[in-house]
Amino acid sequence: MSLQLRTTPFHSRTAALSQAHNWRRWAGYVAASAYELSHDREYAAIRNSAALFDVTPLYKYDITGRDAARFLDRLVPRDINRLATGQIYYTPWCNDQGKVLDDGTLWRLDEQHFRLTSAEPNLRWLRMNAAPYDVRIEDVSDRIATLSIQGPTARAILNALGAGIDALKYFRLQHTNLRELPVTITRTGYTGDLGFEVWTANHHAEALWDMLIEEGMNYGIQPAGLLALDVARIEAGLILLDVDYVSANHALIEAQKSSPFELNLGWAVAKAKGPYVGQRALEAERARAPEWQLVGIDVDWESLERLHAAVGLPPRLPSAAWRTSVPIYRGSAQIGYATSGTWSPLLKKYIALAHLKAPHFAPGTAVEMEVTVEHHRRRAAAHVTKLPFFDPERKRA
Repeated sequence: MSLQLRTTPFHSRTAALSQAHNWRRWAGYVAASAYELSHDREYAAIRNSAALFDVTPLYKYDITGRDAARFLDRLVPRDINRLATGQIYYTPWCNDQGKVLDDGTLWRLDEQHFRLTSAEPNLRWLRMNAAPYDVRIEDVSDRIATLSIQGPTARAILNALGAGIDALKYFRLQHTNLRELPVTITRTGYTGDLGFEVWTANHHAEALWDMLIEEGMNYGIQPAGLLALDVARIEAGLILLDVDYVSANHALIEAQKSSPFELNLGWAVAKAKGPYVGQRALEAERARAPEWQLVGIDVDWESLERLHAAVGLPPRLPSAAWRTSVPIYRGSAQIGYATSGTWSPLLKKYIALAHLKAPHFAPGTAVEMEVTVEHHRRRAAAHVTKLPFFDPERKRA
């Protein structure tokens, strides 16, 4: 018996625009990798105008009830008591050993109503932890259609449709109408740029897509797929589950698991709050400092040129972001591994995200990254850098 992939409520529009017929699986849905034969224009729209992504496959859970805040404060390492109505947290959540299970956003819609978004299905885990609490957990993933509009002209497009979001702050939400269509707009995204996500009921999906495309034509809007998104999120230093880290639920050995501190998410672990899952392990790790750290790797271009010139070739780099384990060295020792990387068209650099062992992850540390040149493994000079690689002021302004 085969499982048929589902299509999102926007598929009637996205399929008609797909020149490349380049699709991939995402949470049981088909999702566009790219609309054109190359993702170059789609990436350029993220950084220069506006890109429109169908992100409906995200898992979405509504958590309501008298104990909703208390339950979530027990579940995640961030302090839910400081999460105001209309505010959104980005947060990881962990097992009892302080190892990350997943990461996503947590919204406070009112005093007793929250929404959690995630990359993986989390319904069973939520319900297993909810037993002592007066809460209701509802999977609303299949009811809500979601578009992400990202780039410098994103706000102007939404305001032209009547959104009125000039005062909407970073990681906040607003219920509004686009023309007469009811939506919730969150100032969130996965590109590290000015951006918003627009959430509505499934039956409004096609109308939402049509009005954004129609109005967005005046602002350079471009439907975009996951290949362009991958480049942007690496530039922004944003991690991807099952690529840059392994869920503790899926790890086969202990070494595959990561804590928030090791994933550069120590800022998302509250220093003073009530008991929560993984607290004892995380507080002990904070006291001793992590053994690993997620960092940026900036590969030296002249080193790449020399390696290719030695075999009579100009530098050759992958045309799309890669998602493989690549060794990182310092001297004769391997000190870690890169998990994803790309040529950044904006920064004109070859960059990667990498896990490095202590004490080798200080910014500026000289390292080498393995590259393949004409079928032979070589090492290119590189250095450790702070994340993100790209952090424009407009993202938060």
